[in-house]
Amino acid sequence: MRNLTIILRDLTIKRFNKLYDEGKITSEKLVEFYLERISSISLNAVLEINPDALFIARAMDEERKNNKKRSNLHGVPVIIKGNIDTKDKMQTTGGAKALLGNYVNNDAFLVKKLREAGAVIIGKSNLTEFANFVSYEMPNGYSRLGGQTKNPYGNFDVGGSSSGSAVAVAADFALVSIGTETSGSILSPSSSNSCVGLKPTVGTVSRNGIIPISYTQDTAGPITRTVEDAFEVFRIIYGFDLNDPATYIVKNKKVPEKIKEISDYSGMIFGYSKQFFNWLTHEQILLFKDSLKKVEKLNGKVVEIKFENLDKINNINVLFYEFKHGINNYLKDKDLQVKTLTDVINFNFKNKDAIPYGQSILLRSDTTDINEREYIESLLNDRKYAKGGIDWLFEKYNLTALLFPANYGAHITAKAKYPSITVPAGYTDTGPFGLTFSAREFEEEKLFSLAYLFEKNFPIRKIPLEK
Repeated sequence: MRNLTIILRDLTIKRFNKLYDEGKITSEKLVEFYLERISSISLNAVLEINPDALFIARAMDEERKNNKKRSNLHGVPVIIKGNIDTKDKMQTTGGAKALLGNYVNNDAFLVKKLREAGAVIIGKSNLTEFANFVSYEMPNGYSRLGGQTKNPYGNFDVGGSSSGSAVAVAADFALVSIGTETSGSILSPSSSNSCVGLKPTVGTVSRNGIIPISYTQDTAGPITRTVEDAFEVFRIIYGFDLNDPATYIVKNKKVPEKIKEISDYSGMIFGYSKQFFNWLTHEQILLFKDSLKKVEKLNGKVVEIKFENLDKINNINVLFYEFKHGINNYLKDKDLQVKTLTDVINFNFKNKDAIPYGQSILLRSDTTDINEREYIESLLNDRKYAKGGIDWLFEKYNLTALLFPANYGAHITAKAKYPSITVPAGYTDTGPFGLTFSAREFEEEKLFSLAYLFEKNFPIRKIPLEK
């Protein structure tokens, strides 16, 4: 087992396929390896194991023996965030006690695409409960059903809300994972666990079959150990879904077959802002500044910029309104006692152990009506000042991309519905830290090229040590 562990730790999709073709590994053996690690390393990263995973892996192996390889993800073990529907023997609870028993009738659209590509879904990951939309007091990575997710790099913040998805990748519980983001929920845990995380343009990946927070900001995306793996997963889950109107924007668009490689950042201009430095430790600021120097070493030009009108978008008003409307629509046809947000709140009051950190956000959301003037004004402000503000900066400075420390600034790009990718940038006394590249809608191809070059020249990620 020791030799196998050395071979399979920190595995990538490309290396998995190479080892497979050389007859050194099978999907079934890899699933066994990950299941053994999940059971023996206590990080509270996984809510549920798929009891059919080994059978599915064997089936994928049989297909491959008969020269029926579906994609580069054929036989690849994947962890799915616990707020994403899977039509199998696993529940979709979002980590909440009120949703226990939620066995759904259909796969989420992205899950269906993963299965069609031959991926093996081996489990559901823990998360900050209801994707961190229960209480201001709830810590990152905590859910009532999964407990407190732990960082494999030490006693550090695990990030949220896709905490378990990032930890599963960092700790080798799966080859890749899927997270969801409304505002930083992929970027934050990816940065905190030294992973690569892609938050795509809203509408490039279907939200159908995902417990919602926001119609206007929700998306799903990959969390991986390399930029190339994030690209491979994105290619699979990308696409038009008749049941998600947001995806009409990609009905006639395709993802390239591979990352466009660039030799350096010559002629490219990157903007960064010091407005987020107040949220960082001194060591994190130094690390971010060092990342900017690395960009410059690759011949990129770095300029300081400033976001205007942040006071008009530094709120989550839109989320309060859209969550209530969205969760009511999600629950209405489920075989559960709770059918509305009000039902969930009442369940929690009757079962006090369900909400150890309270439910202040749920209570605030339940007072809203999506027809209210405040919702429309907040929605229009987000479009005007977040999207408009970013567009103005890109045009004023002729920017190639924005650079952010970790997930700081994610709320701006989230409100604009714009894509971001984070890559490992280093380690501080508060844990791993990432560098985030952000651009405008449909510019994922550019972001992959930028991040791939940075990763290739500065291979910073370390495998977490195990006691």
